[in-house]
Amino acid sequence: MAAPKFSDLVSSDTPTLVDFSAEWCGPCRMLGPILEQVKASMGDRVRILKIDVDRNAKLAAHFRVQSVPTLMIFRKGELLWRQSGVMNAKQLEHAIESVQKQAA
Repeated sequence: MAAPKFSDLVSSDTPTLVDFSAEWCGPCRMLGPILEQVKASMGDRVRILKIDVDRNAKLAAHFRVQSVPTLMIFRKGELLWRQSGVMNAKQLEHAIESVQKQAA
């Protein structure tokens, strides 16, 4: 079975938080537990997708990811928010909620 396409993964009505990261990146490793906290807090109101920029260089280039971590929020396939660097769980939850309100 083929892996799902990125466009299919972010086309949901549910906001999808995409974490462009790399294994060698210290701040990216710090973000892992923060993303788990966001998922625990928000549950089904968000999908979280981790993309390794080294394994998915074409995708990273397509979205002009120049530093990691870079976070993006997609809804219905549309990029609605992006930020580079580590953020705390509350900041991420606020960004996700603002995207949900935009769409309402």
